[in-house]
Amino acid sequence: MFRITVHYHHPDDPERFLEHYRGTHAVLAAKLPGLRSYGWGRTTTFDGSTPQHFLVAVMEWDSRDACAAAFASPEGQAAQADMANFAGAGADVNFHEVVDVEPTGSR
Repeated sequence: MFRITVHYHHPDDPERFLEHYRGTHAVLAAKLPGLRSYGWGRTTTFDGSTPQHFLVAVMEWDSRDACAAAFASPEGQAAQADMANFAGAGADVNFHEVVDVEPTGSR
């Protein structure tokens, strides 16, 4: 499994960001070819302090090659181009192979 995690920085206008993300960007991202999983959420903290990032999105493909093909596709190009329409504060994008670990503490 190959994963991309996008950590969006805090925008100047959070409501405008969320409106665009929900109504446009998430729709574009969900169309990426070969996408196995996609989820996003606004970040929070347990103590009420401001989190380091505003929103985090996670996308998964079967392989690195499948992910690369998705971003080279017309759908991938459209999603990447849309970043300029709402992510002016920037984003950190991380790519990695997923290593699954069997949990032991919950049994």
